[in-house]
Amino acid sequence: MQNSQLPIVLVFAGNDPTGGAGLCADTQALALTDCHIAPVVTCTTVQDTHNVHQILPLKKEHIFRQAEVVLNDMSIAAIKLGLLGSLDAIEAVAQILQIYPDLPVIFDPILAAGGGQNLSNQTIQDALLDLIVPRTTVITPNTQEIQKLTGLNNWQQAANNLQQKGCEWVCLTGTHDDTDQVVNRLYHQQQCVQSLHWERLPETYHGSGCTLAASVAGYIAQGKTILNAVEAAQQLTYRSLQRGYQAGQGQWLPYRIR
Repeated sequence: MQNSQLPIVLVFAGNDPTGGAGLCADTQALALTDCHIAPVVTCTTVQDTHNVHQILPLKKEHIFRQAEVVLNDMSIAAIKLGLLGSLDAIEAVAQILQIYPDLPVIFDPILAAGGGQNLSNQTIQDALLDLIVPRTTVITPNTQEIQKLTGLNNWQQAANNLQQKGCEWVCLTGTHDDTDQVVNRLYHQQQCVQSLHWERLPETYHGSGCTLAASVAGYIAQGKTILNAVEAAQQLTYRSLQRGYQAGQGQWLPYRIR
């Protein structure tokens, strides 16, 4: 494939200095789907493989301008959203999504760090529900995140709640459930249309959610259907976790190298 033919995915996310999550994870995952990333920095973070220690958000105008000049210059095939982390970031992204309503949007609603550090508050969660979820094509929460967003413990009802707010597809991951297997379910039009089971791996991983959402965006940018993109992204993510490694002293990192 020639470089000029690579689909381009615009990514809004934070920088993770460990390289396990955030824009580094998105870059590696999108490379595996043969896509080019246009990375828009929403915040810098102070974190290690144990936890996030500090978030330093960028201003709304700077986030918006990063995306605006890229969109005026490049043909974007999809948008992937990671850690927004501030009202400024949410409002900047919402403004872009309003200007470009036809682009598919894949949203990884990062509300807490893998180490447990809370990365949101009720104001931020409300803004995500009001400004981002209604313009989302595929949202990829884990069970803890969907519970925070909806206040519901019944996953079908929780998925229905997000769809009623305007999100088209809900890919709910079961990594945080106490089950022998990880069960990931895809909801559309108020019903579960896909359920995939994966052997639960022994370690905990830093950046698995970023990997999944970015690869969903990449496969959609390549022209796959939502069903096929979500399944292929799970396969890619699982392979990267199977080959994961411990770079620091905390969580393991996915191996996202060809």
